[in-house]
Amino acid sequence: MAFLIARAASAPIVLDGKRVRLRPYVNADHAAWAELRRVSRAHLEPWEPAWRDADLDRRAFRARVQHYAREVRQDAGYAYGVFRSGDGKLMGGIGFSHVRRGVTQAAVLGYWLGSPYLGRGYMTEAVRLMLGFAFQQLCLNRVEAASMPSNSDSIRILERTGFRREGVARRYLQINGVFEDHILFAHLADEFARGAGET
Repeated sequence: MAFLIARAASAPIVLDGKRVRLRPYVNADHAAWAELRRVSRAHLEPWEPAWRDADLDRRAFRARVQHYAREVRQDAGYAYGVFRSGDGKLMGGIGFSHVRRGVTQAAVLGYWLGSPYLGRGYMTEAVRLMLGFAFQQLCLNRVEAASMPSNSDSIRILERTGFRREGVARRYLQINGVFEDHILFAHLADEFARGAGET
């Protein structure tokens, strides 16, 4: 059986939009990242796997940056900080994990936004940038995402950017210590080419 192999020659260092800039984290981002995660904890905890205070320390962040760089080298994942254009403020994170090649050509999109930046359209723009990266540079066929049914803000972002609901995965991910059902979404390369989610 022949397997399709398609991948970008190299990942871009920066993805620039009108109001956001996406770039890989570097060790120097630790203080801003840890503070944003700290002040946003009450907002993030209902939607994320459980995390400890130690996960915010410098050593843990350095290991995270190394892990992300290794994933890029292996074409297994692409993690970016979401920074505000203009003043360079770190606002959140976005990335692809579980990149599958061969006959699948797919990845899973995940993202988070700090509480001071909610409701301003920053993540919608970041998701659109990542979709362009996925389909035009990584040559993926499919980008998948999942959201808890109660996370209406995340669902709005996915629908606004052209993702379509595909079903419900029961007890899909362990969120804050509990396995939770998730709505499954996907966006396809041909839909992106037709401009789905550009309104």
